[in-house]
Amino acid sequence: MRFLVRDRILGIGDDHGNRVFLVDGKAMRLRDTFELKDTGGRVLIDIRQKMFALRDTMVIERDGKPLATVRRKRLSLLRNHYRVALADGGTELDVSGRILDREFAVEYDGELLAVVSRRLLSIRDTYAVDVVREDADPALLIAVAVCVIHLAEKEREDD
Repeated sequence: MRFLVRDRILGIGDDHGNRVFLVDGKAMRLRDTFELKDTGGRVLIDIRQKMFALRDTMVIERDGKPLATVRRKRLSLLRNHYRVALADGGTELDVSGRILDREFAVEYDGELLAVVSRRLLSIRDTYAVDVVREDADPALLIAVAVCVIHLAEKEREDD
């Protein structure tokens, strides 16, 4: 299933133009915070910057419970390589590619879960999140994409 994400508005629709999710950035907070909402305005996922971490870290929560932690991979020569540790403690997703160009993949144990790309889109400031596996959680994968893009942009600003 393909979801189109508009960078500036962070409205997320399917490839037929129907709005499916909205990423709401919360301003005036001590830490960066986003909410992934359904079309009815119900919060599906909370995304927060972890306050006291050695490296920039984003935490994804569902119903107030931790779902995943996103951070840049340690000891990676590539700046565009992130790890997503799921709350179950044993599952890690690997995110790699050109994050700032919106050209990257999300994998689990070498198997492709989603591809993020703006290459084939003519709409400005928009990228696609193609969820490859049917049993994958689209809201989680969209939240992961939002996190890694935010972390990469923040790192670029700090340089």
